Order: sequence, then C-alpha cells, then structure tokens
Amino acid sequence: MLIRIVKTAAAALAAIYIAQWAGLLTPFSAGLLAILGIDVTKKKSLASASIRILASAAGLVAACVIFRVFGFQIWGIGLFLLVLYPILVKARLQDGIVTSTVIMLHLFSARRTDIAMIGNELGLLLIGFGVATVINMAYTPKAYRRLEEGKIRLEESLSGIFRQMAGHLRNPEQVWDGRELLEAEAVIREGREAARLAADNSLFRREEPWEAYYAMRGRQLDSIKRMLALLAQAYETVPHAAEIAPLFEGLSEDVKSEGYRGKVEERLLALERQFKEMPLPVTRGEFEVRSALLQLMLELKAYLAIAKRSKTAIRRRS
Repeated sequence: MLIRIVKTAAAALAAIYIAQWAGLLTPFSAGLLAILGIDVTKKKSLASASIRILASAAGLVAACVIFRVFGFQIWGIGLFLLVLYPILVKARLQDGIVTSTVIMLHLFSARRTDIAMIGNELGLLLIGFGVATVINMAYTPKAYRRLEEGKIRLEESLSGIFRQMAGHLRNPEQVWDGRELLEAEAVIREGREAARLAADNSLFRREEPWEAYYAMRGRQLDSIKRMLALLAQAYETVPHAAEIAPLFEGLSEDVKSEGYRGKVEERLLALERQFKEMPLPVTRGEFEVRSALLQLMLELKAYLAIAKRSKTAIRRRS
C-alpha cells in the first residue's frame, strides 16, 4: 500500500510539471489522469491506460460533434453521457468514462473545439497516462521472495501434518491442535495471490511454475483433509496402522523435495499386496478401522498421483 501511495504521488507531480513545461492548459488535469493510471501490476497498468486513452479519444470525438452541432448547452453534457456511455460499455471501455467526462468538461469550460484545444487534451492524456505507465513499469513489488518464503513455510506445515498423521496411526489417543493445517491453508491462499501478481508483473512470460505449484498444493491439501477425516475413524490400534505410519513419515520428508521420488508409492503398493494376504477382521471394531485404513490408502494413492503428475510438469516448465 505504501509503495502505491508513493508511486501515485510521484506520478501526479511529474505529470503536472511536464504539462506545465509543455505549456498545456489545465496542467493539473494531467496529474489527475496520472493518479487514475497507477495500478498494482504492469499488465493491469497497460490495460488500464489503453482503455482510458481509447475511451477518452472516443469522448473527445463525441464532445466535438455534440458541441459543434448543438452549441455549448448544459443539457449537452447529459446528451454526451447518454450517447457515449452505451458505446463504451459495448466496446468494454466503460472504465474510461471518468476520463472521457473530464476531457468533455474541459472543452465545455473553454467553449472551444478547435485543433489547438483538441491537441491540448490529447497532450494531457499522453502525459498523464504516459507518466503513470512509466512509473508502473519502472517499479512493481517483487513477489519472488514472498513466494519462496511461502513455499518453505508451506512445506514445513505439510511435513508437520504428515508427522501428526503417522503419530495418530501409532497411537490413536494422540491429541493434535490442527495448527499446521490452518497454517497450510493460509499460506496457499497467500501464495496463489502472490503468484497471480507475479504473473501480471511479467509482461513477456507468465510465472507458470509458481501458479502451478500453489495449485498443486491446494489440490493436495484437499486430499489431506479427506485423509484426516478417514484417519479420525481409526480409533483402535491395529497392526495395519503401524504398517501405514512409515508411509506418512516418508511423506514428511518427500514433501520438501523438488522432484517426485516414488519411494512412498512403491511401499504403498507393497503394503496393499501384503494386506490382501492378512486374515480377515474378527471384531466389528477391527472391521471398521481396517475399512477406514483401506480408504485412507486409496486416498493416499490419489495424493501421490497429484504429486507425481504436478511435480513432473512443474520441473518441465521451470
């Protein structure tokens, strides 16, 4: 927020001084246009400036036609808005209605639509939005450090969740406050926003690896939540649970790796074969717990599929 305030102030002052130096009428209007042109990302800034310049050019034409045909009547201002606004909406340039109106009011106040006056208004537009665009291009907040820090925090949180899951499988009475889960949700939300901003600030290359990374972690977190719900049904200690626990301990390390290792997947497949050869449950409680653990293993397989597919794709894009 502070950076945007500083950029806005700098753009307004620079535009006013340049307009004064150029000898334009109402140079303070260039400062107003520069304020409107400041945005949070490079792509948004270019899009905003383009929309407002095109809309203002259309407004300039409409104002000249209306004032030359009907004269400088107050009701002409209303006619201007009635004519121009639907056109801008149709052309998806409605964000430029304010600047278009400012230009029209300049012509109305000066009671002029000659070439010199039109040139003056075009000069104000180019200076105001030009200065804003230059300042936006010169400096935009860098999200890379924020993304890297978020990645480290997120992987630590996910690693902590897997350790807690392994602990519960060994001891169902273990108590967990869920802090790592809440932390992971918050970091993914922040990371997605930072990745989007980084992409919008890259004019010639989208930050696809970061966007893909946080999208992958979002899908994995959904899978983890489903695993936690199944884990809650494992309220008794059974041999199967102790066999599954090392898988989550392995995941607590694998989640920090850049590539897909596949060791947990191999051990999971081996466990599936092993469990098929074990005797059927004897009690209802054992049946319920083993059923939940079977579903847990299936969900774990789905989680690993996400990791395998996404990490491979991310490495190719990087």
